[in-house]
Amino acid sequence: MLTIEDCIAMSDLTEEEVEAIAEHEHLPMMAALEMGWFLVQTPEGEERVRIMIADDIAAAEAREDYARAARLKRTLRRYVEAHNHIQQ
Repeated sequence: MLTIEDCIAMSDLTEEEVEAIAEHEHLPMMAALEMGWFLVQTPEGEERVRIMIADDIAAAEAREDYARAARLKRTLRRYVEAHNHIQQ
């Protein structure tokens, strides 16, 4: 049986990126992983994931959860580096 960790390892996403998608879309982790994997197959989808993470940062800052915002900023930075043809 595959675990969520196994599935993440086979995707082009990190656990933190999947968590950000889950938070943004209000989805369980597995559904967020499936959605994220589908999205990163195209440049438009990669940009959509970038926007989701940026939206999560703004939401964390709005509720004054600066620790979460900082973690998401690191996640966004790593995501953009890994998908280097998208803009930050």
